[in-house]
Amino acid sequence: MRYLYFFCLLMVNMLFLNAQTNLTSEKWQYDLRYLQEKVHKDYQPLFLKVSQEKFDLEVEKLYHRIPEMKDHEVIVGIAEIIALFEYGHTALWLTSWRYNQLVNFHQMPYNLYQFDEGVFVQGVHKDFSEAVGAKVIKVGNFTVEEAMKAIRPVVSAENDQFFKAHGLNYLGVPEVLHAKGVIKDINAVVLTLEKNGEQFEVSFTPRTSETFPGKYGLIQTNENWLDARQADKTPLWLKNLEKKYFFEYLPNEKIVYVRQSEILDDEDKNIADFYAEVFDFIEKNDVAKMVLDLRLNSGGNNYKNKPVVTGLIKSEKINQPGKLYVILGRRTFSACQNLVNEIENYTNAIFVGEATAENVNFFGDSKTESLPHSNLSIRLSYLWWQDKDPRDTRPWTPPQVVVDMTFKDYESNTDPVLNTIKKLKDFEIPIDPWNHLTSLFMAGKMDELKQKASEYIKNPMYKYYDFETKINDAGYQLMGNGQPEQAIGAFMLNAELFPESANCWSSLAESLWKSGNLDDATQYYKKAIMLDPDGETGANSKRMLEIINKK
Repeated sequence: MRYLYFFCLLMVNMLFLNAQTNLTSEKWQYDLRYLQEKVHKDYQPLFLKVSQEKFDLEVEKLYHRIPEMKDHEVIVGIAEIIALFEYGHTALWLTSWRYNQLVNFHQMPYNLYQFDEGVFVQGVHKDFSEAVGAKVIKVGNFTVEEAMKAIRPVVSAENDQFFKAHGLNYLGVPEVLHAKGVIKDINAVVLTLEKNGEQFEVSFTPRTSETFPGKYGLIQTNENWLDARQADKTPLWLKNLEKKYFFEYLPNEKIVYVRQSEILDDEDKNIADFYAEVFDFIEKNDVAKMVLDLRLNSGGNNYKNKPVVTGLIKSEKINQPGKLYVILGRRTFSACQNLVNEIENYTNAIFVGEATAENVNFFGDSKTESLPHSNLSIRLSYLWWQDKDPRDTRPWTPPQVVVDMTFKDYESNTDPVLNTIKKLKDFEIPIDPWNHLTSLFMAGKMDELKQKASEYIKNPMYKYYDFETKINDAGYQLMGNGQPEQAIGAFMLNAELFPESANCWSSLAESLWKSGNLDDATQYYKKAIMLDPDGETGANSKRMLEIINKK
């Protein structure tokens, strides 16, 4: 069985609490070599998103830097090595609030959240009450955007949604901020904030590890902590957080609203009995829509998904276009991604909100490997979960109806996602842009295709839709089907739509090379190298140029 991924972390807390620091450089280097050999020996399947060559290169760089590094810098460096795999279940997590792993890592007393307008202080300790609800402008001397970019390589993120949900925690870990050059003084973090049109600075000092003062990534107001939300009411998506699931009937809209925040049984009622009650209510009452809210759900035991999926399939009253809505978000992950996959496979659900935090097919369950000298425990995934077509490489499940939350929405207890669903009419299903673009391509309407593709890419409704990958995959499919001219056309369109993508130019160069146009292929491989001089695409383009030059 698969359990909620952070539950697994809690199971190994004691290993982390025994982590040894003040090691010699030789012992840190020994641990790094041990990790490298362990990965190559026992976790070969993990090399999907990163090559073995790239992994080994980064290990070598860290190995030779260790004598010049402090302990916390080495630990952050090891976390970066593991983050190369880009799987949330494969990680060395350094966020002490969440996992209490390292006794010498600390947590600043604030919680940040990225809303549509930017990053805000969602929650804070009462001693810093002036910061609650303020927009973050700078972290140290870095803009908040620069700071996020600096810490991004440390986070074992499946995708950008996962980073939004969990990566921002590192903006409160001084050891990480110091190791990545965001702050110079490890004993304090100065945030430049903005509230009511005024900018001001607040200097925070570290706190030792403690339990996160909230639920599902959000701080709630209590005797010591402040939430940016107004206290006059609580929206449904944040109601009854002590329960793993609950449902409520909204008579004005004839909606049954269900929020499930974990895929684990509640103490008073298991998942099967709960959903039996939900579907019985739907059958016996005047219900026009069902809303299943999974935006807070980071997983659990995916073998408990069956009563949810079978109940939805059997409910003829609800399992119709325009009757069933599922809310997704940046915390929708792990066993909940399995649930989303099955709902997408077998029901007529419409997804609303944000994209999920998990790849559609992914590496899940982890084993814990303890390093010999430091006792750092590294979580490495060993089990592949595949509910979708093996060619489905989507980084997430995107919503068909995109709805972002602003800070003003959060502060005023407004739920724009549920409000949008209330307004949607039966059978009001958004157009699939890919089907539309494919039909234009098949009809040879290239000018209209380019215009429509550009419009879709700029439309916020399709912000989670990976047009670049879809067009690139179509180009290779055409090339494999013996249609070189059409393939070149697809790759050329992609390069025009995404001119800063090295991969687009590299793919175009490859199609031209295979068609015998070596001059243009050379030109575009050089462009790919210019855009990605140190990356894998650039390296591959260099290898291809060497082959062309030899010929």
